Amino acid sequence: MLPDTPVEFSASTASSPAETLTDGRATQKYSPARRYVLLIVFCLSQALDAYNAAALFPAIPSLVKDLNFTEAESTWIISGFQLTFASFLLISGRISDVYNPKFAFIGGVFALGILCLGAGFVTDKIVFIVLRALIGIAGAMTIPSALALLVDVFPEPTEQARAIAVFVGCGGVANSLGLIIGAIFVQFASWSWVFWSIAIVSMPVAAICVFLIPKQEPRLNEAALGGRPRWKSLDILGVTILTIALVLFIFAVTSGGTSGWGSARVLAPLIISILMVAGFFYYETTIPEDCAAIPPRTWFLPNFLVLFFTALLPYFWWNVMFTISTTLWQNVWHWSALSVAIHLIPNGALAFAMSFTGSLSHIFNPKWNILFGEGLCIIATTLFAFADGPEKYWPFIFPALVLGSAGAMLTLTQTNIAMCRAGPASMAGTVGAIFNGSLQLGTALGISIVGSIEVSVEATHGGPTSYAGRAASFWFLLAFVGVEFLSMLVFYHISKEGTAITDIPGKPAAEVVTVIVEKGAKFAGAVEQPQFVVTPEGHVKINEVPVTVI
Repeated sequence: MLPDTPVEFSASTASSPAETLTDGRATQKYSPARRYVLLIVFCLSQALDAYNAAALFPAIPSLVKDLNFTEAESTWIISGFQLTFASFLLISGRISDVYNPKFAFIGGVFALGILCLGAGFVTDKIVFIVLRALIGIAGAMTIPSALALLVDVFPEPTEQARAIAVFVGCGGVANSLGLIIGAIFVQFASWSWVFWSIAIVSMPVAAICVFLIPKQEPRLNEAALGGRPRWKSLDILGVTILTIALVLFIFAVTSGGTSGWGSARVLAPLIISILMVAGFFYYETTIPEDCAAIPPRTWFLPNFLVLFFTALLPYFWWNVMFTISTTLWQNVWHWSALSVAIHLIPNGALAFAMSFTGSLSHIFNPKWNILFGEGLCIIATTLFAFADGPEKYWPFIFPALVLGSAGAMLTLTQTNIAMCRAGPASMAGTVGAIFNGSLQLGTALGISIVGSIEVSVEATHGGPTSYAGRAASFWFLLAFVGVEFLSMLVFYHISKEGTAITDIPGKPAAEVVTVIVEKGAKFAGAVEQPQFVVTPEGHVKINEVPVTVI
């Protein structure tokens, strides 16, 4: 092709052959020692957030007794944290992209420590739930910023995949080991030490990071912001709508088992929450795309939608299993908190082992890795449905813990790698927020829905000491995993992966851009499938030909 006139391309269909998340931006140079120390710090932040939820499972019976929670209210011990964590991940991702990921990370870690310090002294359940919600907001500030910093520290594709896998894997490992550590605190001290241990770790880490993390520049420049003040690029209204909708939905679901699904107490918040979620997604289409908490184009990234729903599974599976097992083993089988933790060691061991599977994405396609992990979860969930007595631990529960934890962790690491590859670097914080928000949303929805199913079935099938309600919960979980498996099998297209939408400086992704090509230049590929590359200096190339965007 020998164009001598301006040529038009759609920026929304352009894709970059680049394999890293740097998107052509100049990356900072780090010494090997500093890089891996930073990796440890980022992984620690991921671990603290997972530990924050998991370590409380063995403490639920003690918290219910000490703070006078009812059975329905007890779900908020976990959900109060998960809901705000999931919702505010979206705005924290924008803060990382629009402002400075270093300050977002340090501020989140420090606030986490202060709030956890106070939570350990609480004696009122309302104050406790409010603090849990605030802790969720603080925790949400750390994950997208850590991920945004991580992809800059490890720009090389293979190292980046390994670093992301370790980062995500630490969350899964902490999710498992948190049970053991929490049980030790409950057995030999009190539930307060779950929170105080977080404060002891997080506040010194925040202080160290002030000096350890180098100066950062905003990932979105003034041109990308369209000249607006940076704070106007934060979708505060949208995130508020979504948070209220999720709180109402969880309230409706948790009330269904006790108040009746046909009662106004359930139907009113349920209907309002559904309308608010629909309103949220509509509102996102009415504001500038670069201001939206979830930019509409995000859902059109290659395979992104199916990966979002896949990300609901790992923590959904783990936390449903944790909730049912810890309460059953302590309240019905009369095992001590420490005994419960010891019996859950296989879960933590396999989660740790499978956290190093990031490199599998270079051997087998992530689709097949995820499907294999989901298949293991299907087998494990089926075994749990029949584990109705202490004598079933070795023939049913032990293999279920091994297979299920391995499958959940494999699904977790491979899904995160695939999602991070789907978007450009300027959206790294937002993509990381959506991924982690999906994980936490899976936890909140899973615990609430399964808890409601359990209460409803137990009301007519033997009460809380029978296994009928718990078995029904596992059958529901099996159906959920089955739907996830089929969705990945059918809707994940390998042919669409490996290309990330690349930002054209100063041009919205949906805009058709006009470029000028020097006369006589030959494109290295089909112009119908343009490949945009942005150099570190900000120059644009299409199919290896330098062009001028006008």
